Amino acid sequence: MSITLKSEADVRSVGVPRRRRRRHDLAALLYVAPAIMFVLVFFLLPLGMTVWMSLHNWPLIGRPRWIGFANYNALWRDHGFWNALAFTGRYTVAATIGLLAVGLALALFVEKPRPLVGLYRTVFFLPVVIGFASASLLWAWLSSVDAGLFSPLAEQLGLTNGRINLLATFDPAFWSVTVMVIWKMAGFYMIILMSGLQAIPADYHEAARIDGANFWQRFRFITLPLIRRPLALASILCVSGSMLAFDQFYIILAGGPQNQTITAVYWIFNQSFVSFRLGYGSALSVVLLGILMVLSALQLRLFGDREPPR
Repeated sequence: MSITLKSEADVRSVGVPRRRRRRHDLAALLYVAPAIMFVLVFFLLPLGMTVWMSLHNWPLIGRPRWIGFANYNALWRDHGFWNALAFTGRYTVAATIGLLAVGLALALFVEKPRPLVGLYRTVFFLPVVIGFASASLLWAWLSSVDAGLFSPLAEQLGLTNGRINLLATFDPAFWSVTVMVIWKMAGFYMIILMSGLQAIPADYHEAARIDGANFWQRFRFITLPLIRRPLALASILCVSGSMLAFDQFYIILAGGPQNQTITAVYWIFNQSFVSFRLGYGSALSVVLLGILMVLSALQLRLFGDREPPR
């Protein structure tokens, strides 16, 4: 058996790629360092602080006191939070179905080149650039009985006997805010779904049309399966945004009528910055984060790629 000895030059030649890889790794780390710092400073550190606060009796003024999981135990007896969470779930279902349906309909309408399609896309997307606070103030004015537009218009068209206050009872107030959110955000989901529609090869639809498939069959068996991933993204963003709803209900309804439109975030806001129970508000925030993670995981599971049967 012979032993081959490597020369000093061979050893140096082996070390050069290693040093080069280290330099490449260091350069890559420097490129992603700003993103890492952003996530660390604006997400991980606040999240860790929130969890730490949830384990304390944390007053606005004074020294925090360690109480362990007492805030989480109190949460189970907080009927206000569970009522707010139930209302948030109802709003999330209504807003998600409405946004995805309207967004997909708009995406199908503006997907193909046609006259004035650029104008249509701009008009549909324009409400997205309006802030939620501004849109909520505009909608509150439009819904006003005396100075608004909706109530006098409904009276003139004969839809109502006299002017009615759309925000005085639960059902009209709930659907009024839901319609406002759909009007404002449908253009955003239109863009996401339109990108998925435009990625579908035209040959698929053409072949199905030649085989005699109608519009509904092409939509069900070609369009929907091939936009599963954009639809999953739109669904996750829609559910997460709806579960975190606050501005529209705070500005338009202020929790009314009779505190029936208080969302989960609205309740957390009241507990944290009105009652000054910052520790308890942090515990509610951690629980809401856990619910959002579970919902997102379920949606990823629902829209995930499925292996074909063997």
